[in-house]
Amino acid sequence: MTEIRTPRLLLRRWTDDDLVPLSEINADPDVMRWTGDGSALDLEETADAIERWEEEWDDEGFGLFAVELLASGELIGAVGLSAADDLPETRHQVQISWRLGRPFWGQGYASEAAQAALEFALQDRGLDRVVAVNRVGNEESANVIRKLGMASDGETSDPETGARVTLHSIDLTEYEA
Repeated sequence: MTEIRTPRLLLRRWTDDDLVPLSEINADPDVMRWTGDGSALDLEETADAIERWEEEWDDEGFGLFAVELLASGELIGAVGLSAADDLPETRHQVQISWRLGRPFWGQGYASEAAQAALEFALQDRGLDRVVAVNRVGNEESANVIRKLGMASDGETSDPETGARVTLHSIDLTEYEA
């Protein structure tokens, strides 16, 4: 089983016990406002998401991790890698993303987890490049992207929602610099 420990977090594969706490995170409109069409997800939709993430782990050797606090074992969200096929500009690339419950915002957890996932992508999984897509206006995620050292690749519209998004990337040589 793939696990990554950071000073405060454990990034790991999903278990059945994660469904309810993640569905509570996904039910929060403030958490979900920057994701997809901004709709909250119910228990069944959350279960479907976890199933897709686990299938990606099995098929690709990467996926979204469950993120828990080392001190308490509490699930605080998800971070990791996925196929970035939603936009024509990122098709056939690997995207890093994160989603944390609102009580865990502003404490550096997203940056800590995303940095570990990026290192996993570029050093452990041997990917040459990782992209990030951020909804225009989501300054919190923009800050995480800057901390990761990702370069801006411009702006486009999400074809499904029409939302303006910024594109960012980092390759292995930039990461190692």
